[in-house]
Amino acid sequence: MFTGIITGVGRIAAVHDLESSLTGAGAASARYGKRVSLEAPAGYLDDVGIGDSIALNGACMTVTALDAAHNSFTVDISAESLDKTAGLAEPGPVNLEKALHAHDRLGGHIVAGHVDGVGSVTRFVQTGESWDLRILAPRALGKYLAYKGSITVNGVSLTVNSITDVPDGTEVSINLIPHTVQNTALRALKAGSRVNLEIDLIARYVERMLTAPPSHHKASA
Repeated sequence: MFTGIITGVGRIAAVHDLESSLTGAGAASARYGKRVSLEAPAGYLDDVGIGDSIALNGACMTVTALDAAHNSFTVDISAESLDKTAGLAEPGPVNLEKALHAHDRLGGHIVAGHVDGVGSVTRFVQTGESWDLRILAPRALGKYLAYKGSITVNGVSLTVNSITDVPDGTEVSINLIPHTVQNTALRALKAGSRVNLEIDLIARYVERMLTAPPSHHKASA
C-alpha cells in the first residue's frame, strides 16, 4: 500500500525487452514485457532490498536488482502492465514512492498502486501562484470521481476541484501548489500527456455495496 505522497523523483535510464523463455511455434509472435533500469536520488535506496515494492508513476513494481551504492535499481514490467499504464517504457522522470510501513503517517490517502485507467492532460498552466491541471479521464472512471474527492495522478495524491462529464469521458480539474510542481515529475506534464490514474479505494467499495445482488443466505439456528 501507498499514500500518494511522492518521496523522490527518479529517472528511467534504460528499457530492454525481456527475453523469451518460450521455444517452438508461437514464440516469435508472443508479447513480452520490459526490463527497466532506473536512477534514484542519492541515498534513496539505502533501506530498500530486492523484492521490495516501489511505485513508479503510481504503478506498484517489484525491485528485481539493486545497486544502492550507485543509486540504481531494476524492475521487470509485464506486457499486461505496460498495456494498462503510461510512461513506464521510455526514458524520463518518474515519481517514486516506497511501500507504506504500518507505523507511517497517511499523508495523502490510501493508494493501492494499481492503475485503474490512463487519462490525458487537456490543460496545464500556471494561474497566479498555483497551477491548473485538467485531465480527461476514461468514461468508465467518471462515476468514481467526485468534487473534493481524491484521485491519484502518476502516483500523486490530489484533490478534485471540479468534474465535468463530457461525451468521451470525465474532465477533472485539479489545483497544484508550487511545492507539488517543484517536487514531483508532474512538472514535466503538458497538454496531451498521458497519465496513470487510480481512483479512491473507498469509492470502489461503495459501488460494490450499492450494486451487489442481495444475499439470500439464512443464518443457522
